[in-house]
Amino acid sequence: MLLRRFPFIVFLLVVACGRVVAAPAPTFDQWVDTFTTEWARTNPQFATQAQYFSGAEQDALDRQLTMVGPWGNTFGRAATEARAALARRGLEELKRIPTANLTAAQRTSAALVAWFLKNTIDSAEFAAHRAVFDQFAGLQVGLVNFLTQTHPIRNRRDAENYLVRLALVAPRIDEGIAEARAAAAAGILSPRFIVERTLEQIDGFLLHPARENVFTASFDTRMGALGAAIAPEVRKSSVAAAEKIVAEAVIPAYRRVRALLAEQLPKTTGDAGVWRLPRGAESYRQALATYTTTSLGADEIHAIGLREVARLEGEMDKILRSLGYNEGSVKDRTAALEAASQPPATPDPRAMLLADNERYVADALQRCEALFDLRPRSPVVVKREPPFSERTAAAHYTPPAPDGSKPGTYWLPLPGPTFELIRMRSLAYHEAVPGHHFQVALQQESTELPRFRKLGAFGFISAYGEGWGLYAERLADESGWYDGDPRGRLGALGMQLFRARRLVVDTGMHAKRWTRQQAIDYGIPATEVERYIVWPGQACSYMIGQLRIVELREKARSALGGKFSIKGFHNVVLSTGSVPLDVLAQEVDAWVAAQR
Repeated sequence: MLLRRFPFIVFLLVVACGRVVAAPAPTFDQWVDTFTTEWARTNPQFATQAQYFSGAEQDALDRQLTMVGPWGNTFGRAATEARAALARRGLEELKRIPTANLTAAQRTSAALVAWFLKNTIDSAEFAAHRAVFDQFAGLQVGLVNFLTQTHPIRNRRDAENYLVRLALVAPRIDEGIAEARAAAAAGILSPRFIVERTLEQIDGFLLHPARENVFTASFDTRMGALGAAIAPEVRKSSVAAAEKIVAEAVIPAYRRVRALLAEQLPKTTGDAGVWRLPRGAESYRQALATYTTTSLGADEIHAIGLREVARLEGEMDKILRSLGYNEGSVKDRTAALEAASQPPATPDPRAMLLADNERYVADALQRCEALFDLRPRSPVVVKREPPFSERTAAAHYTPPAPDGSKPGTYWLPLPGPTFELIRMRSLAYHEAVPGHHFQVALQQESTELPRFRKLGAFGFISAYGEGWGLYAERLADESGWYDGDPRGRLGALGMQLFRARRLVVDTGMHAKRWTRQQAIDYGIPATEVERYIVWPGQACSYMIGQLRIVELREKARSALGGKFSIKGFHNVVLSTGSVPLDVLAQEVDAWVAAQR
């Protein structure tokens, strides 16, 4: 008889007292702990970001680099199918766990895991639809961002591990090239303008010699920040080793990507949406299910977007008129106000803009005392997006290291020469406080959630995460943070309008065959339109998530009347952590019942 290791079977036959006895099935906690540990081992980048393990095991993972990113995003069919196979096995094992005696917290965890595993399986068949190389979140960008921003440099061993990983960049790039060729053979190519934009980005990467390359220069800077913790001769030899790897392996690999894209460019078209791909409609339905965690279809989401656009433009029109902007569309008048608000070109305004954002975050932390019982212990800092990705990047947040070695970081692109000034306050509330920093850092710091939920072992649920970020923007407006600042409030409404237009544009391009230019004409900047083209459905998660959180809040307020507490509501949403929207609704309903 072949004995297999617990817990990947439900019954283990053992011989005891001369007879065969069935061992008891694992408990849910036993199973989920073991399975999520195995899941995390398949994603070294996540293991590093979360410091999921310790000692020699974590150190070994810190020297690996795979086609799976830290948030679970996979590049290519091979990596996706491997994770789907593990997900299928996990889902079958989960179904065998007795559920009758699960606690409420365990039922929430089980629902979360089941959703993730099923979604991983359902999404796998469309793996080739996601471009391996694109200007926004392609493999060539992900490797740069991970090594230069996420891989820790705390000591000499981290530096050694960095060099090991740097040597793996070229093999991963070549793996990506093979995946991209296979996709092209199946008739899957990016739109022409996406390939052109990616070529421009890679040309910028190749412009600098190895010593000035982002992989080398950032490595040198981060080691220098350690001061005496790394000896000067170690720093010098490590940088020299990085420069050699970049010159001999990394730069040639990026040239091979460039050659691939240049070869594919004449075969591309100007069609924007996934409808152009084999089984494109089914692929988009799955993308919407992934990013909204709902069963809403493209037509329903499109209609919601149109409704919200009309509502928000009505509010903005009033403010614009109060500021003396009476003629033209809301879009044109807002653009005129933005142009009139630009700082002088000299001296370079970027340092001032970063300082402004630091003040916005500090002020928000003070204002949050009236709205939140739960506030993170981890600090958050504001940094400018690195030059390599600045022109194609969106503002984003990276979480603090669980061990406290790195704060939460709000990355702000400032490519210039003009800047979106009137929206900056609202953007800081979304990315930092009380948006993603409160959400992610509090989840990591939780003493109630199981470890796999605290650290997001299965990835990021966009409807919850981005829904909360957009809710944070709306909460600031509802709470009077813009009193005396009509331009700031206009910017806040403009950010909401931006996300409402996203619903219209994303569904327009991918389901209704809108062109790229139609999306731009509707009021979305070109770089953002191109982001939605390469990331179908994700843009819908923000407004769908926010509207659901507001709906749950108002439902709770109506049910509880005078017993309703805004702090209590925020407690339950933030303490639940990242879950599908239906699971969050169950948690809020349970909280309401308990308050009664």
